[in-house]
Amino acid sequence: MVGVITTIVLLPLIGAIAVCLWPQSNGRPIALIFNATSAVCALGLWRNFDTTAAGLQFVERHAWIPAIGAEYLVGIDGLSLLLVLLTSLIIPFAFLAQPAPDGRAFYATMLVMQSALYGTFTAQNFILWFLFYEMSLIPAFLLIKIWGGQNRDRAATKFFLYTFLGSVAMLLSFLGIYLARGTFDFAALAGFGKSGLLTGKLAWLTFAGIFVGLAVKVPLFPFHTWLPDTYQTAPTGVSMVLTGVLSKMGVYGFVRLLLPLFPNEIKVIGPWLLALAICSIVFAPLAALAQRDLKRMIAYLSINHLGYCMFALFAVAASPVVAVRIDTHAALSGVFMQIFNHGITAATLFYFAGLLEQRRGLRGIDDFGGLMQRTPLLCGWMSVAMFSSLGLPGLNGFIGEFLIFKGAFAITGLFTAIAVIGLLVTAVVFVRAMQSLFSGPLAESCSVFPDLLRGEKFVVVPVTLLMFAIGIAPQFIFNIFNTTVVQMARLFA
Repeated sequence: MVGVITTIVLLPLIGAIAVCLWPQSNGRPIALIFNATSAVCALGLWRNFDTTAAGLQFVERHAWIPAIGAEYLVGIDGLSLLLVLLTSLIIPFAFLAQPAPDGRAFYATMLVMQSALYGTFTAQNFILWFLFYEMSLIPAFLLIKIWGGQNRDRAATKFFLYTFLGSVAMLLSFLGIYLARGTFDFAALAGFGKSGLLTGKLAWLTFAGIFVGLAVKVPLFPFHTWLPDTYQTAPTGVSMVLTGVLSKMGVYGFVRLLLPLFPNEIKVIGPWLLALAICSIVFAPLAALAQRDLKRMIAYLSINHLGYCMFALFAVAASPVVAVRIDTHAALSGVFMQIFNHGITAATLFYFAGLLEQRRGLRGIDDFGGLMQRTPLLCGWMSVAMFSSLGLPGLNGFIGEFLIFKGAFAITGLFTAIAVIGLLVTAVVFVRAMQSLFSGPLAESCSVFPDLLRGEKFVVVPVTLLMFAIGIAPQFIFNIFNTTVVQMARLFA
């Protein structure tokens, strides 16, 4: 009998087939129907999820390829459920935001990527996880190359090469682990972690391969150079999915794979890993400050915000002394909350950049001016998303960042103090953008801009209200992963 997780994974694939076969349709209505069905199943998972139980739930385990240790093994814990819910939220958001392209292939390709994302966040055996992980690469490449903007061939090729080479390094590392340990099961491998998964040079080689593969996906400095070109070139809806969900695959991989399997190696090179995270936090907003293209600016800020997640993870894992338990919990809770909140906020910012581009045909910061006089609703709602991204109290962005800095400061005060620079530069970037876009005399080219249309309000208002809901009463999100945080903290105790 097909379980609920398998159903969630298969529904988008069935939807992709339906979109291709359904006559006289551009694909969007059919795609949204299957999105809604998947979302209902995800909400069913949430409703029946026992937030007090440790370990995996809704586990489905079947023999697959015993000769190589491959099983069909899926299940969820708090982090997996959080990312399944995020995927169920961002994909339909992207469909509604994306101007309908000609043909049905776009929506079918997006649905295939949605299925791959569900599979990545629920698979618990490396072979199965890696297949879903790579399955997301192909539709993302096609979406950029076929429907992207200027220089899409170069951006798509760069994206493919970076992620593919990183994936090859990760696959070779896991083959080495399998030859040494005889299993691909995540839980079994994590059991070997504390005593040393591998020894000597082989341990460092496998660590390096998995690290590089995941660092490219996040991306972590200096493996980030593919991201600005890709996000700038991709269609609006695809950029929303790339930053909102696809980038979380890398952070999820660090939590699920690297940290449990290589705790000893991370402690040895902890300061260097923290330095890389600091570079992502500080250099990315400085690069954003130099950008004139809105999408490119948001892309660099995305690197900055995911850098906070990596900083907290490395701080907890690399601490030479057992951290105070409450600070470890705070840092890890901040990471999980930031994963979810960044997905919502960054996708919303790309949506607004797409609205401006639709109205003007351009998206440079200097191509607008005085928009508050002409489009007060658009400017007001966009300002909320910007304030959320820079961590204003009362909005969702504040919760995760506050917990990350609270927990990390008790563990590594010096690195945390340096990381604060990233917060300050991010604020400067957004203030400059708001001043250029919204203030001053109304640009002549913007004098006939329409304000938010009714269909756009139906997209903007719910997601913005969600930002306020999480910022004011975040406990309903914390309840999803609190037990998982406690369980994960024991790895570093």
